[in-house]
Amino acid sequence: MSSSTTPVSNKAGATPPKRRTGLIVAIAVVVAAIVAAIIIVPRLTAPAEPTETAAANDYVLVTPGTLTVATEGTYKPFSYHDESGELVGYDVEVATAVAEKLGLEVVFQETEWAAIFAGLEGQRFDVIGNQVSINEERQAKYLLSDPYTVSPGALIVTSDNTTITGFDDLEGKKAAQSPTSNWHELAASYGAVIEDVEGWNESITLLRDGRIDFTLNDKLTFLDFVATEGADDIQIVAETDDPSLSAFALTKDNEKLTADINAALAELAADGTLASIGEKYFGADVSK
Repeated sequence: MSSSTTPVSNKAGATPPKRRTGLIVAIAVVVAAIVAAIIIVPRLTAPAEPTETAAANDYVLVTPGTLTVATEGTYKPFSYHDESGELVGYDVEVATAVAEKLGLEVVFQETEWAAIFAGLEGQRFDVIGNQVSINEERQAKYLLSDPYTVSPGALIVTSDNTTITGFDDLEGKKAAQSPTSNWHELAASYGAVIEDVEGWNESITLLRDGRIDFTLNDKLTFLDFVATEGADDIQIVAETDDPSLSAFALTKDNEKLTADINAALAELAADGTLASIGEKYFGADVSK
């Protein structure tokens, strides 16, 4: 009886049937390539959008995601503690607003002025936000942001002082100034004898006690003190021609953070935030 099945010979020398192994391997390779393409192509054609967190990773920060700001905490109205003990002030609010624009948390580290630049260089914090006046020496050593405070300097004496009426009267007179401040340098340039102090409050105490003849400081600091304390025993007798410009200070390796702080300050000026903060503490926009 005949069969439709192809006979297979077991004789020696018979040719074995062709196997389909090569075809199966080829199909498997094609399938694998298609699967890989499905997985890889979307990644190439649809990259993830950059986020604020990704940008923040480019900054040189003490703590990732956090802007650590050095401030005195004793320099009213720029950085001080209110009656509840909360750290407040013009610089504090500006720094907080800048950090928000950058998508960063903000932490303040209170530091005495005399040690504040050493702390910045030692990477204890990222930024100094404490009315750092812009001058050539600081520009050479640090990165300084665009100014966020503009204020003339004030020559301050007691109300009964009749011997000092201007800067030309300062030679040989006694003053109290913070040793690393630009006011210390200015007083010295007029030949004054200077006693080093930690800040404004100590200077005014020495002035009222008659232990010094004058002190130099921001006009805004004086106005706030008079408004807050109701002081009528001290007065301004002269102001500097060129206003003091205050900025945030950073180390030289933080160029991107400095640039982004400048962009944030520009936005805060444009949307009225800086003006609003100035009105709160001084009754005027002090950012320009």
